[in-house]
Amino acid sequence: MSVMILLLIGTIYYRYSKELMLSEHRLAMQLQSERYVPQLKRWMQGDTDIFPIDLAYPTALFDASKRPIYSLLEDQHIDFKSVIALDGDFIHFVVPLASHELGESYVVFETRDDGLWKRKFWFQVLWGGGALLVLLLLVGWYLSRLFFRPLQEAIALLDDFIKDTTHELNTPVSAIMTNLEMIETKHLDATTQNKMRRIEIAARTISTIYDDLTYLLLNNRRNRHDEPLNVSLLLQERIEYFKLKASQKNLHVNCHIDDAVTLTADRVKLARLIDNLISNAIKYNKNGGSIHYELTAQHLVVEDSGIGIDSEKIDAIFQRYTRANTYEGGFGIGLHIVFKIANEYGFTIDVESQPGKGSRFEIIF
Repeated sequence: MSVMILLLIGTIYYRYSKELMLSEHRLAMQLQSERYVPQLKRWMQGDTDIFPIDLAYPTALFDASKRPIYSLLEDQHIDFKSVIALDGDFIHFVVPLASHELGESYVVFETRDDGLWKRKFWFQVLWGGGALLVLLLLVGWYLSRLFFRPLQEAIALLDDFIKDTTHELNTPVSAIMTNLEMIETKHLDATTQNKMRRIEIAARTISTIYDDLTYLLLNNRRNRHDEPLNVSLLLQERIEYFKLKASQKNLHVNCHIDDAVTLTADRVKLARLIDNLISNAIKYNKNGGSIHYELTAQHLVVEDSGIGIDSEKIDAIFQRYTRANTYEGGFGIGLHIVFKIANEYGFTIDVESQPGKGSRFEIIF
């Protein structure tokens, strides 16, 4: 907007400077023509044999068809539609001689444009325009802060809400998970066992959300504790952790995990990356669908047969608080965490997805 305003003002000021320069030359040439035309009239009436030469300006005489009769001009391209015009480096002033009773003919005065008005124009544009640009940028910066303040306040409010929620979740989640582990389910009847499994799935879901929130708000600011990490064992542990949740949807799990794949990384960060990929593959899958895990020294692949993602939305899924849909729940922070951790370690994320057919997430180490 600032550049457009400056271009508009500069264009208007350029035209004004040009017209002002032409007006000054027109006044001088008009005064000179009043002294020159009587001399030209005597030549045209045959009172003298020598074509009059004006000491101030080169001149030329053109007939009614605008063909030169006698010319001392350097530039022969004349715009007869304008009384005075700038053509390249020359200024031409056209005087119709009909008003002097010399028929349909024209006398043209010529002068070279010295370019002083252009240099003055650029000097004023650079200094004045630069000052105006700074002023516009300052105003734009202030208005931007003013307009974005409600959005910043909303994000701050959401962050505060998440912090408060995270703090309140800690104690009940820990109590539920501890007590579930102490219950001997094998002595319970089938109906009660199913109820206990549903409770455990819900508790683990809350626990996963809690882990994401604490990482997003706290752990991502802590120092990294990188160490040689057996990613094969970590992946198997996390798959086992989500096994009950996957079984609830009757998902078929296929694994191809190389032994002893090792990376130097922070265990907490890598666990969050893996957990969010697995959680999404389960959450957005269909009943009776499938999940394929593949781990080699080069990459980690998590592929599902779920709802898929529209191609125009793939770039947005890693943004904070972005959710694939509104009915699966969650805060929309899982893939944002995946992106931040991958970016921190220099991993590349490759996403392939088709709506209704599933998604394939590849983390290239």
